[in-house]
Amino acid sequence: MRQNSLSAWALAARPKTLPAAISPVVMGTAMAFADESVHWLTAFLAMIGALMIQIGTNLANDYFDYKKGKDTHQRLGPMRVTQAGLVSDRGMRIAISLAFGVAFLAGIFLVYRAGWPIVIIGLLSLLFGVLYTAGPFPLAYIGIADIFAFLFFGPIALAGTYYAQALTMDASVLIAGLAPGCFSVALLTVNNLRDVDEDRGTRKKTLIVRMGKTYGRYQYLASITGAAIIPFVLWYMEPERVGVLGTLLMVIFAVPAVRGIMGGATGRELNHTLALTGRTQLIYTLLFMAGWLL
Repeated sequence: MRQNSLSAWALAARPKTLPAAISPVVMGTAMAFADESVHWLTAFLAMIGALMIQIGTNLANDYFDYKKGKDTHQRLGPMRVTQAGLVSDRGMRIAISLAFGVAFLAGIFLVYRAGWPIVIIGLLSLLFGVLYTAGPFPLAYIGIADIFAFLFFGPIALAGTYYAQALTMDASVLIAGLAPGCFSVALLTVNNLRDVDEDRGTRKKTLIVRMGKTYGRYQYLASITGAAIIPFVLWYMEPERVGVLGTLLMVIFAVPAVRGIMGGATGRELNHTLALTGRTQLIYTLLFMAGWLL
């Protein structure tokens, strides 16, 4: 693989994590459509913004973990391209700036349409995307990244997408946002379970380093279970939306991942579990969209 090749950039973008960005935008747009409030340009720009923030965060993670010496030869996850010399330091800094810059530009129209709530959401999303691994107290290094992943790729992202289109808010929207938040925590949990030994050795104190592997496995189970409960809550709140219960079919696809986690999968085995979790979130999103619109 040559330096700065497209395949290296694709690896750095970490496509298996992108369902975390896609899901809340699709779900929020489906709910806006059902309320006859969809605005397609806003939905498109919200998707661009969400994807660029996720990719920018992944690139920053690649770069700052390398600069802080947190990536070692013991790494079990996908190759870090900065550490491997496939992308130069300068090239990665430019890519990070471009990703967050595109997200900022997409946000300008969203702010024009929906006002100050989007300003707050957008600026905080960009800020925490950088602070995930940068700065003197990176979120990923002190055991609180899970909270921010839950909020910003869950209720905040979904509610922001809905609000930017409908220009109003609904309790069901906030509840629905808990589901992608749960999946974001699940994805992060798999990642941190896989890397727990390396993280412990480099003093990267993720929540699983602090609490232990058993805690991490139950956190994953709780996250998937939480996402499965949300359709029941939404049906209770809006009985006419009985189709949302079809989202529960995602359990069929979640079982292999849950079985692997609870069965003690470790190391590189968890790369497959990460992919399964991302696939399950995409299926959940599509089932939710179809069920909510029925």
